[in-house]
Amino acid sequence: MRCDLHVHTKHSGMCTVPGLSRVCLESYNEPRALYETLKRRGMGLVTVTDHDSIEAAEELRKYPDFFLSEEVTVTLPSGTEMHAGVYGITEQDHIELQRRRTDTESLLAYAVENRLFVTVNHLYSSLTGARAEGDFELFAREFHGVEVANGHMLASANRLAAKFAARHRLPVTAGSDAHSSHGAGRTFTEIAGARNASEYVTALRRGEGVPHGESGSCWKLTQAISSIGWSLLCTKPRAAVLAPLFAFVPVFAVVNYFREHAFAWYWGQKNDLVEPEAGSLALRAFEI
Repeated sequence: MRCDLHVHTKHSGMCTVPGLSRVCLESYNEPRALYETLKRRGMGLVTVTDHDSIEAAEELRKYPDFFLSEEVTVTLPSGTEMHAGVYGITEQDHIELQRRRTDTESLLAYAVENRLFVTVNHLYSSLTGARAEGDFELFAREFHGVEVANGHMLASANRLAAKFAARHRLPVTAGSDAHSSHGAGRTFTEIAGARNASEYVTALRRGEGVPHGESGSCWKLTQAISSIGWSLLCTKPRAAVLAPLFAFVPVFAVVNYFREHAFAWYWGQKNDLVEPEAGSLALRAFEI
């Protein structure tokens, strides 16, 4: 049974890019349309991992193959932030997770008590900002799994996440991280023998998940940003004044590629997952 364990809808909130946070959503995916896309692409189960929200469930709970999840923005003891995937939750779980998301110890204690599966998403990405060395120690010691295939992360970052998971014997997951429909269902986690969502999540916790699918690239990021921009123009015609910015989308994608590459190599070397010489240029670029 297959499921894309990292996908977003219009309920993920506003875009975090400076200058666009008041006008543009993170995603314009409509829940029902996204569900249909995922099913068409072979997903046996469907879940949604919106940022700190479960509002998409209002439209999707009627489907027997849908289960509730979310991506929680967690503030770590170091003061940095990370995105944690939490799967097979209830509405009460959502309330408690949000209440505890600035207290990592409390959040993880609640997850253990209620048998929730909590993963570290896009481990080797600068998406949520800076990282501290102690963060990785916490990830290895307290979190339950690691996303090792993310459809918008570089292949090198995904490989490092897989090495981290293997070193610390943590279960693995995969998801498209799709904010538009293009990538949805193209990266997913497969579990043989699961017959429903309950069995699927239990097997995830046992480490039976097998990641499949695409990693990210400059082209995929350009395509996703362009799609979100087009959706913005369709919903807010007055935003047409921002249309000239579309010309800079490929530039942003290239700059992001090099920053993500540097971030992954830097922290991969810190965690002894790559040889320092192999990433020396990227390391210098990141430290600058």
